[in-house]
Amino acid sequence: MHIRLDPSNELQLYKQLANQLIELIAIGKLKNGDTLPSVRAMATDLGIHVSTVSKSYHELEEKGLIELKPKAKAVIIGGQKRELEETEVEKVENALKPIMAEAFARGLEKEQMTSLFQRILKQWK
Repeated sequence: MHIRLDPSNELQLYKQLANQLIELIAIGKLKNGDTLPSVRAMATDLGIHVSTVSKSYHELEEKGLIELKPKAKAVIIGGQKRELEETEVEKVENALKPIMAEAFARGLEKEQMTSLFQRILKQWK
């Protein structure tokens, strides 16, 4: 698993880690049933504080992508093809709206946005 965190990035380290783990699930490098390193091991590997990794893992758990069990490793439960509940679709829509609004506010045209989505979708399964 290749993860690179950039302390100079405006995005907080825990969010960078969570986003990269989500991408690894999306492209299929992390699959349903795979385990993540322990919080302590991940923190040591990345040279960051344990609480930063813990915050990332808890965010992924809240999103329904991993399962955390006391004194056990985090298990990937996302990534499998399934019918999403309407509330899950709404959460994704609500997360996308501000990103899309910012893109349009910066001057991106609808065709450019569609092209951008297609380019990103090609990276994932």
